[in-house]
Amino acid sequence: MNDLPDMSNEKDSDRDRQDSNSLSIREMNIDDIAPIFHLGEQLFTSELYPYLYRTWDEWEVIGMYNTDSEYCLVAEIDDQLAGFILGTIINKASWKYGYITWLGVNPNFQRRGVADRLVDKIIERMIEDNVRLMLVDTDPANTPAINFFNRKGFGNAREHVFLSLNLAKHEYYGRLINYERDKADRNRPRSRRRT
Repeated sequence: MNDLPDMSNEKDSDRDRQDSNSLSIREMNIDDIAPIFHLGEQLFTSELYPYLYRTWDEWEVIGMYNTDSEYCLVAEIDDQLAGFILGTIINKASWKYGYITWLGVNPNFQRRGVADRLVDKIIERMIEDNVRLMLVDTDPANTPAINFFNRKGFGNAREHVFLSLNLAKHEYYGRLINYERDKADRNRPRSRRRT
């Protein structure tokens, strides 16, 4: 479950419509992996999103590209990366759920309808693939993202509670480390003394 960056600057206005003429949405390709990863590093920082920061890595982008490329979309303005959306399908019994896993907009291209167009395009693709319900999650304190997704038609908000446990401080972890050290010592070949 991943947070989404602040979408408060995604307003619909005459300027947005005019700027969106140069905005294009396309499927992600292999050359987009590094730029998307680096944009995500800028957006999903440990200061803003401490839990999210721990889950954003290059394998997130590569994994989504390998498994769900049709739901990995890139927005470009004048041949520059303006934003991205990474989604997936979850099949449960007779229902197909769409899930927006990551959405990011380059700060240089905010207020130009980038997030709107990305979400609209992924919704369109999900509908074409018979998805019946779409999900997205964000931090309960990220009011701009909640407002953005409410405006896009998402609702029925539920709050999550995230808990963590540092396993390095767990008593079993210490016992396991000691056991492995003892085992290594027992298996170390002994050198014979020459007399």
